[in-house]
Amino acid sequence: MTQTTRFFAEALIVAMATLPASSSRAIEEPDYEIQRQDGKYEIRTYGPRLVAETWVEGTQDDAGSIAFRRLAGYIFGGNAEDESISMTAPVTQEPPAELEASAEVSKMPAEGRYRVTFTMPREYSMETLPAPKDERVVLREEPGRRVASLRYRGFWSTSRYQDHEQKLIDWIEANGLERTPQPPVWARYDPPYMPWFLRRNEIHIELKDVSE
Repeated sequence: MTQTTRFFAEALIVAMATLPASSSRAIEEPDYEIQRQDGKYEIRTYGPRLVAETWVEGTQDDAGSIAFRRLAGYIFGGNAEDESISMTAPVTQEPPAELEASAEVSKMPAEGRYRVTFTMPREYSMETLPAPKDERVVLREEPGRRVASLRYRGFWSTSRYQDHEQKLIDWIEANGLERTPQPPVWARYDPPYMPWFLRRNEIHIELKDVSE
């Protein structure tokens, strides 16, 4: 087991252990509506949500593990109220918006800067979320958005991410849709001890609103 996998596994095992047995497979996910479906491709609309975010530098894999530990620390009691906050899915990761300079596939760099987020449970508001003790963790309200998404199973390798990102970009262009300048978001829903062929991964690319 790699160091990255071990970090994810330890944190997610703790998160799953805090849930009642009857709900261990019912981790909360953000609500969305499907506007269009084409096999594994979907156009979705998401409402506003609250997130805990952190920015980290490093390789794609290392950045994800560092950020996960930091955010997990916040929800496992590393906050002003020493309060445990329920784990949600997915964990998202994206490069800065300025890296998405063209319609070409962004190809997450081997080393760079990444934003990683946990969505906060719906029961909280900005007023009721406890403040993080770690100043590198920031609470933020994300606006609603319209995205094209592609779901795939399998390993978390950069090459598989890039392959599916390109497929989603090709589908967007083939359907005459227009992207915003925001970079693609990589969403991972499962812990690393989930068999690779069952892991749910998604790529989300924000689309311009049809009214714009």
